[in-house]
Amino acid sequence: MSLWEAALLGVVQGLTEFLPISSTAHLLIVQKLLHPDQDAKDNPFTVVVQLGTLVAVLVYFWKDIYTLTRAVLNETLARRFAASPESRMAWLIVLGTIPVVVVGGLFHKWLKATFYNVPAMAWVAIAFALLMAAAELWARWRPPTVEESKLRWPHALWIGLWQALALMPGASRSGSTISAGLFAGLPRAAAARFSFLLSLPAIFAAGVKELYDETKKPHGLFQSSDDLLALAVGLAVSAVVGYLSIVVLLRFLKRYSMFAFIVYRLVLGVGLLVLLSQGYFSTK
Repeated sequence: MSLWEAALLGVVQGLTEFLPISSTAHLLIVQKLLHPDQDAKDNPFTVVVQLGTLVAVLVYFWKDIYTLTRAVLNETLARRFAASPESRMAWLIVLGTIPVVVVGGLFHKWLKATFYNVPAMAWVAIAFALLMAAAELWARWRPPTVEESKLRWPHALWIGLWQALALMPGASRSGSTISAGLFAGLPRAAAARFSFLLSLPAIFAAGVKELYDETKKPHGLFQSSDDLLALAVGLAVSAVVGYLSIVVLLRFLKRYSMFAFIVYRLVLGVGLLVLLSQGYFSTK
């Protein structure tokens, strides 16, 4: 992979990981455009480059992460469990991560075989755009009733189940979890904030697993210094762009709804179906 391709994929990852438009779908589409004959679902770069956006979340929320971690450690030493709001939030993130770990572990191969193709991504993008629209309408009909400090176990599990649905390219992890938060009664900005914190374990686990798998392949990502440099460029670019995306989206959601992203997703899905009908993409 050339450096400019790595940088381009880093920009795409950084922009789309936190915007509710599906990073995986955009990465796979860009891969298809760059290399039409290459099977994009077998390219580990699209998974490993997510670690760059993990760095973005760590940097942006470092104070929160430090506070949550310290609270858990202090309570563990004191033999207490979820006694403080900070410790409870940390355990809520753990609980919310369980569904994506279970579904990803059990159905990883099936998900790749079924949904990592352009037709499936197009229909999933459209379907989840409609679900996001329903969440926004729900939030307008029933104003927020649950503050971030009032999040409980059922809320975290509910949002975690929606995060598991985002294993389908086109669904969008942030779009799914923010929508789940709106359905649960969270304010839009609080739903986005919990969504970003919830992304930490999932992105870390997926990226580290892919890195480990690559070390065992004879022709993986680490076969030459050029490959390593391309990976480093992709990670660095995705980290910087991802950080800026978090800043912009959190400010945006304090004032506006997700309808602009919903329209974009509908246009994307319909556009892909049109291009498919004209033979610009293969159905695989």
